[in-house]
Amino acid sequence: MNDATTDPTLSVERIGVQCRITIQRIEKHNALSRETLAELASTVEATGHDESVNYLVIVGAGTRYFAAGGDLVDLANIRSTEDTAKFAASSRAALDAIRGCALPVIACLNGDALGGGAELALACDMRVMATTARIGYVQARLAITSAWGGGPDLCALVGPARALRMMSRAEMIGSAEALAWGLCEAVFDGGLDGEAAQAFFAPLAATPRHVLAALKANVVACSPPSTYQAARQVEHDNLVATWTHPAHWTAVERVLARPRSRKH
Repeated sequence: MNDATTDPTLSVERIGVQCRITIQRIEKHNALSRETLAELASTVEATGHDESVNYLVIVGAGTRYFAAGGDLVDLANIRSTEDTAKFAASSRAALDAIRGCALPVIACLNGDALGGGAELALACDMRVMATTARIGYVQARLAITSAWGGGPDLCALVGPARALRMMSRAEMIGSAEALAWGLCEAVFDGGLDGEAAQAFFAPLAATPRHVLAALKANVVACSPPSTYQAARQVEHDNLVATWTHPAHWTAVERVLARPRSRKH
């Protein structure tokens, strides 16, 4: 490892031409607070302009969770239509920093990606998963919809029928099925420093940075803006409507009332 810096919610490491960003909130299952999302966005934006970096990897601390969605404690005071719309827009902008990064961004699902954590994973250009990891759009369990552009991302990857199946049933999709559906590009054990991971990342390390940047730009250009933006607006409107509905807060209170495990 070349160098490392830390802040309250993220750690950033340089490993050759890889920039590895780790969500360091293991005590909260790597939940995504507004602060974490803002830090993640600024880190990705800055790294995308670093001429010594070829690609970025986002991973969660520990082995149980990649990211367990939005931080319910942090978000508990967002209740009005205006505040919900503002929160949704700022959080979506944070994930847009990943979608728009000049370099490839790869989500490494070392553990489960839930709700907003699944949206974060799909905002990345590629996903790799541990064999034991799962991914799930489980927002319906809290009586809300997807929030941060992840609904259109999911439909683009797996098609509308499978996307609706996943979201309406709040399904957790295992690594083998995720690979078959196109939700991830590789499944392996051994962590990010294992042989399988190294073999996956080796071509990215060997490809010139300017070529990777051009390939990323080509892929971004393939998204049809009008249709995509229209889908995101529908998602945004539905998130505001469901977030401010009493059913959401009943579900949140039920979750917050559960005894919290001390094991991670």
